[in-house]
Amino acid sequence: MPMTKMGLSILVALAAAAGVFAGYVFLFRSPEGFLKADDVRVVARGNAVYVQYCASCHGRNLEGQPDWQTRNKEGFLPAPPHDQSGHTWHHPDRLLLNITKLGLVEAANLRDYRTRMPTFGGVLTDDDIIAVLSYIKSTWPEEIQKRHDNLNRAYESRQVVR
Repeated sequence: MPMTKMGLSILVALAAAAGVFAGYVFLFRSPEGFLKADDVRVVARGNAVYVQYCASCHGRNLEGQPDWQTRNKEGFLPAPPHDQSGHTWHHPDRLLLNITKLGLVEAANLRDYRTRMPTFGGVLTDDDIIAVLSYIKSTWPEEIQKRHDNLNRAYESRQVVR
């Protein structure tokens, strides 16, 4: 049976909608908490990558820059700490990966936000980024790690409504 123009249009629209929905599924329905803070090899690799790419701004001991919550004269926030005193553990794994890979502006859809944080998507692989984030998480106290795990479960189980 020949396809009519209307039938073809409907088919194209359904395919486009499925593609958009699949994108949302990828963004919000990833494996529950994919950081590997208890994997010694991943954490060691993450530490090495962190020292090379992150420590110059975020501190060798994850302490961040002084007065990190106050914008400087140019309007930029200093690099935050990644230890328990910072806010890194307040964000689910998927968002942390996307911020590191794509940048805060794109990952959090903050079009007018100014940052000096570079994007690492063209520099580091996803596995490298996951290793760095796993290293960071491995330094948090057990209670903070558990709270982060619970955040991941809540984030990953939510239903996409768009």
